[in-house]
Amino acid sequence: MRPSCLPVIITRSVRIIIRRDGGGWSLQGSAHRLTAVWQTGSVRVYLGSDHAGLELKTALVAWLGEAGHEAVDCGPASYDPDDDYPVYVLRAAEGVIGSPGSLGIVIGGSGNGEQIAANKVPGIRAALAWTTETARLARQHNDANVLSLGARMYSTEDAVEFTRVFVGTSFSGEARHARRLAEIADFEKTGDLPPLPRA
Repeated sequence: MRPSCLPVIITRSVRIIIRRDGGGWSLQGSAHRLTAVWQTGSVRVYLGSDHAGLELKTALVAWLGEAGHEAVDCGPASYDPDDDYPVYVLRAAEGVIGSPGSLGIVIGGSGNGEQIAANKVPGIRAALAWTTETARLARQHNDANVLSLGARMYSTEDAVEFTRVFVGTSFSGEARHARRLAEIADFEKTGDLPPLPRA
């Protein structure tokens, strides 16, 4: 059973307010915004791939629709062995940023290049998953908003399960994880390294 309210989390360096926000929970911080959504309803999911991920992307679009989610296919629409994943992956990542509360899935042969490309979009936290546990922890501990998958690395059934876990898991909101995400967001915004801990 999901909690009906959550406390305010205050640490020395980050103040996070957790409040109800439409279909989920929002975490607002002093210099950034983190979003934790209890995935109890439909989620908009932006998908992008290359030729190596096209077949898996098609399967995931179908699964998401059957599961009651809104899949937004950012391409490619057809197989082209010479296509470039940044064209489609960056559009999926931009879609996630432009639609608060949404998630993304990027797919290639290994998922490595797609994760790298997606993470170039400010505010994206793309995580590569290869087990259900890595998919769960990506959301629960890292508040990942994009899942990267390698179509050549595991079966379609496994990839669907990683997707199910990713879409169905929320960010824990624990202070230690929120603090670390705040350090990353601050670096992304300012370019200043987080201070070293005192000895």
